[in-house]
Amino acid sequence: MKTGFKLAFITLPITAIGIGTLAFIIANSPTPDRTELTERATAVRVVTAEHHTIVPTIVGFGRVTPARTFEAIAEVGGTVDAVNPQLRDGAILPAGAEVLRLSPIDFNLAIAQANANIRSARARLAELDVSEANQQAILAIERDVLAVKTAELARAQTLFAAGTLTQTARDAAQAAHLAQRQKVQNAEGTLALIPTQRAVQTEQIAVYETTLATAERNLARTHITLPFTARVAAHSVEVGQVVKVGQTTALFDGIDTAEIEVQVPMTALRDLMRPHPAPEADTSDAATTTDQTAPLSVDPTHMTGALRDLGLTARVQLRLGRDVVTWPASVDRISDGIDPQTGTVGVVVQVDAAYSQTAVGTRPPLTKGMFVDVILQAAPITGLVVPRSALHGEALYTVDDTNRLRITPATPYLVQGDIALFMPTPSGTLPDGSRIVLATPTPVIAGLLLDPHPDTGLMPDLLAQDARP
Repeated sequence: MKTGFKLAFITLPITAIGIGTLAFIIANSPTPDRTELTERATAVRVVTAEHHTIVPTIVGFGRVTPARTFEAIAEVGGTVDAVNPQLRDGAILPAGAEVLRLSPIDFNLAIAQANANIRSARARLAELDVSEANQQAILAIERDVLAVKTAELARAQTLFAAGTLTQTARDAAQAAHLAQRQKVQNAEGTLALIPTQRAVQTEQIAVYETTLATAERNLARTHITLPFTARVAAHSVEVGQVVKVGQTTALFDGIDTAEIEVQVPMTALRDLMRPHPAPEADTSDAATTTDQTAPLSVDPTHMTGALRDLGLTARVQLRLGRDVVTWPASVDRISDGIDPQTGTVGVVVQVDAAYSQTAVGTRPPLTKGMFVDVILQAAPITGLVVPRSALHGEALYTVDDTNRLRITPATPYLVQGDIALFMPTPSGTLPDGSRIVLATPTPVIAGLLLDPHPDTGLMPDLLAQDARP
């Protein structure tokens, strides 16, 4: 009875009052405002793709070496009689300067011996001429005697047949005749040997003359001279020292031309040596495309000319604190192999008149061992230039006319430093004036609404660094 009373007279009235109050509030409350959903734009930094002229450039490093070297090697042995007083490490000797002189005594004796042998052989030839004349006179006499003996033998045989001469007398006449024939034969044999003896003596003279020429050449080799102006790199000879054949007495470095070999990546060298199209070229022309993709000749006889035809230039720089000294250089050749550790290829550049281009206090000579920078450059090319950081694989994020994100396929023609260059394409997928997104928006969805903010200071800074004149 007590629980029912509470439910009927307390709980239910309070509940009814609450429901009524809530209904009154809802009925008299104003209608809530409706907010329509709108698309939110993502703020991004953009740059405008514009045409610029870029010089393909590679910066390498290397040490200076002389283009020509000379080893003063002794071609003959002997005692050193004299040494050039300027033969000191670092000294510069002119072309034709005598480096050292060996004692000529032994070689003069060899020359005298060869001359004596030649005179002896020529005297023997003269003796053979006299002997030949004597033998011819003797042969003529012996033939006359033989004619007499032949007549006497004929008379003896006639008398013997007539019975007025004994057989002993006939045999004696026949023996005398045979003895005379033998003398004639000996004289003829002696004359027949004289031409052979003369030929032997002539060849012997030729041998002696060769010996004389060798001795004279060896005498000339006692003087070692410089074939070109050079700087002494090392020497190891003194007066009175005995020098052996083949011994190196001094080393010289040529000063007319210096070489520097720099190691560059294959990809960078490929971009540098690739024939670049002219800015006004029609890239849709098949013939032009064929020329661009033509391989570079690797024939050693044409490589230097091919490198020059590509218009490659080089500069050598030496950093001296805050100062930078520059020498003009030329690309001479490609090295003979690939570095197995770095996978790079060597490019050899040459600097002419490395020593003559000097100035006291400001420009030192380009000497062996200097560590220098080498700047290799190709002919300038023109194309659309964008920051390298804007590349996403082989695509660029661009902003269209409605400020929507577009993912544009684009393969750079040249990537250098912090910039990437694109050549105009027939399809015009990346037209001039395209707005390039610098940072990756989130999320990356084609058609995403963007709020572009131009970055006007980025491209001038990048071009100042990588578009080298």
